[in-house]
Amino acid sequence: MKVPGWLETLPERAAATSIPPSLRPPGSGGRPAAVLLLFGEGPLGPDVLLIQRSSRGRRHAGQPAFPGGGVDPEDGGPIAAALREAHEETGLDPAGVHVVGTMPELYVWRSDNRVTPVLGWWHTPSAVHPASPDEVEAVERVPIAELVNPDNRLKLRHPSGYSGPAFRVRGLLVWGFTAGVLDGVLADTGFEVPWDRSRIEDLPPDILNLASR
Repeated sequence: MKVPGWLETLPERAAATSIPPSLRPPGSGGRPAAVLLLFGEGPLGPDVLLIQRSSRGRRHAGQPAFPGGGVDPEDGGPIAAALREAHEETGLDPAGVHVVGTMPELYVWRSDNRVTPVLGWWHTPSAVHPASPDEVEAVERVPIAELVNPDNRLKLRHPSGYSGPAFRVRGLLVWGFTAGVLDGVLADTGFEVPWDRSRIEDLPPDILNLASR
């Protein structure tokens, strides 16, 4: 199976990249979770699958994210969990996904999740849609070319004073954990192009209100 070289070597490069302090897992505690970073070849070149979580959700309401969720005992590990959750949330056929590997575990303090990013190549894409409307409002294949476009890149400032990477693509404002992972992946794969890191905006009040629930 032909997997692009930039993706095939990503697990090794990610393992050699230092994890930002804000994402380093604690010595103990935290719920095991997994997300699927699913890359494919679309009409505009390589793309990645993103969802927008329902604004009715209990956690991370309204936020763009990678498909994923908690690792259940019957999953046996993060890879099976990521594929199961992606199927439940988007309707994708896991048989069309080749798992390339995993990235180092990351910690999301707000939900107390220890998240393993699972890297997949979508060799046989299937139709996707919000398969679980109570959890997912939209599903998008976002081209890498749009993510790296400097016009679509910025930093968002939280009221705490912390500023992190963000993307405006396909009507989505991607920020937080998902944007941080994408920022690292684009750098590790060599897709990233220079962008204005001094472009900083405050987190919009409507998004802040959803995130604070």
